Amino acid sequence: MELETTSKTSMDRHALRPTAAIPATENTVWADASPLLEAACTELQDGELIHGDNFNLFAAMSALEIMDPKMDPGIISRYYSIDEAIEDGAAPIPISLDKTTDVQCTIDIMDHILACEATWHKGHSLAQTVFSCIYLLRPERTTSHPILDSFFRVIRATCKAVVSVVSEARTHEEEDLFTMAYGLPLIANGDEKCLSLLNAVEENISRQLRACKSPSSKRKLLEADIEPLQSNLDAEEGYCKSLLCRIRFRKHFFHVVTSMRRPQGRGMELARKHIAACISELESISETAVFLASKACDDGILERTTASGRQPIGFDSTVNSRTSAPTPPRSIELLSWKKAIEYFEKLLRDLDFICSYSLDPSLEVLMRFVVQFQKAKPDLVARAHLQVLLVQDGKLYGRDSTLAMIARAAGLPEAAKNYDVIKNEYIVQLGQLVINMLRILCTNAAWQRRKLGKILQDWRVIYVQLEVAFTNEYREVSNTSNDESLSVRIFKQVLVWVEEQTYWIAHRFLILGFELDLYSPGEYCMVYWYLYVILIRLAEKTHLKMSTIDEAAKRKGKKRKDSPKNLARESRIPPAVLFLQCQICIAEGLTLLLAALGNELMILQSPSPFNSEYERFTQHFELLQKACIPDHNSYPSFKESISYANFSTIVMYNYFKDAQKIAKEIKSSFSSDPERLDEVRRLEQVAEHNSIALNVICRVGAVDRSLKVSFEFIHHPCFATAVVKRH
Repeated sequence: MELETTSKTSMDRHALRPTAAIPATENTVWADASPLLEAACTELQDGELIHGDNFNLFAAMSALEIMDPKMDPGIISRYYSIDEAIEDGAAPIPISLDKTTDVQCTIDIMDHILACEATWHKGHSLAQTVFSCIYLLRPERTTSHPILDSFFRVIRATCKAVVSVVSEARTHEEEDLFTMAYGLPLIANGDEKCLSLLNAVEENISRQLRACKSPSSKRKLLEADIEPLQSNLDAEEGYCKSLLCRIRFRKHFFHVVTSMRRPQGRGMELARKHIAACISELESISETAVFLASKACDDGILERTTASGRQPIGFDSTVNSRTSAPTPPRSIELLSWKKAIEYFEKLLRDLDFICSYSLDPSLEVLMRFVVQFQKAKPDLVARAHLQVLLVQDGKLYGRDSTLAMIARAAGLPEAAKNYDVIKNEYIVQLGQLVINMLRILCTNAAWQRRKLGKILQDWRVIYVQLEVAFTNEYREVSNTSNDESLSVRIFKQVLVWVEEQTYWIAHRFLILGFELDLYSPGEYCMVYWYLYVILIRLAEKTHLKMSTIDEAAKRKGKKRKDSPKNLARESRIPPAVLFLQCQICIAEGLTLLLAALGNELMILQSPSPFNSEYERFTQHFELLQKACIPDHNSYPSFKESISYANFSTIVMYNYFKDAQKIAKEIKSSFSSDPERLDEVRRLEQVAEHNSIALNVICRVGAVDRSLKVSFEFIHHPCFATAVVKRH
């Protein structure tokens, strides 16, 4: 049982079911929690939670607070309809008879739309964010205002493009409100010409900017042909620049989302050019805050949704509450103007990272790229674009079939592509599993971990099915010939590759637990033990796959027999395997270090009042256990492995020193791979510091029991560093 409570929550104690009414069994022990609840209600501040060793927000399914305004705001609407809002003057056209005020309000509308759009991208309803703008809901009303009309047309077109890519990627499950349009006018007559209209407006404002920059002798001549935006000529340049950078940003951003949708990644290079232009325009938008800031505004920059600090005209967050029945009437808080700009800057950097990818056909390289991309914690829109790029029409990048992808990943010979065995029904199913895995890797970390844990069973099942098919094929070949046929070799290589991928998924599953902060310090020992076992299997399968591929290459090529150079090359362990071996040593070292600290009572493990160590083991590794990954790996085997750990034995064989040695050896192998080289350096730091900590504990800990040992993720996000201090 996991217990959570918030302070200032009314609780009828008499409504609680007495423990006596529920009989205790051999597997349950009941304790009175009333003193704990009373202490919590007294000590906790509003909104705080009890945080036990085995409880955190990520582990909890949900935390619902009654009367939470986000979940239970009711329907509060100022207007019963859009027409009523317009009649009341909520969205006037023209905005003002004063030209200066009109320009100021136009810029405020553009800024507030940006904040609404960023808030929508973060998962809130389109109806309560972008389409809280009354002008957007009545497209025909802005035709007399060229700037707003062209601006709103490109906004609608952009929203439609973003909804389309997220829907196609099917990542909208994470944010179920994202793609719901509620009958809103995402398309209006003439929106297909949005760019040409926006270009015309941009050209007009550019001419006005050039005019106001011209010498005063020429200004009089220009004024006859070009009407200024507003009446204050001294401020004309500032307003022109403010409008231009906002209009240009919208234009380039629309080009980004449309270019990235081009099939087979053909628009990536063009998208990068527009991304660079977008980032430049965002910098210009930020710089206009000094010019636009209203002296009458007392709000801080962190709360404003406009650069000026003024409230924009033409918005009502509740206007769609009644007119769009499916819209949940949630109370939302818009991102500030500054936060919105920061959001779009990060989104553009994430999209640029995607566009920088070379569309490598190697599945291993692709998966490493996706994992690296996820380290930046990209938001929904960026991940949707990545998934649509990777999987198009059931093919990799829309051009490589899943069978070709598997053949390349498993190192199958070229002849295998035309061989009937590669079209085996189970290999075809395997292709669909690969596509599903790529899609899962593009989801957020929490969804990714849960779905990876579930598809492990599918990978295990397909392995068993392929193994049966391989056995049947081998039996048939053995009866007719003594030579190993090509079909048998294909099955062998595919089987090895499937096992390798299965353990890679299991490894990713465990690593995501660190990223999501799912493991408490008291559980590190069991987690590193399981990670150690998975890494051993992964290293074995990776080495076996590479050896199998090398054997196939030797059959095809005509190398000199028993060449000393060839023999020396074959005896070497590949750097990719040594890289895994380095992690194995660190995981094993941490497991034994944590076990020894626990066995010798240098770290006192306080028992959890909610569940036992066995139950926590089951909670963390149940999905792995169900898939039998690895076989015969259970809680009793974990307890047996750590029961005899003590410092007198582990100091004799320091696994951290081995990890250090391996890291130094393989650095040169990854000199052309900055990402992997950086990872090796971090592993080396973890190994070095843990080796020192182990020596200090063994030398001083026996005589000085005041030592305090803690574990922090200083050098690596997943492998902890032991920190030794005196009380």
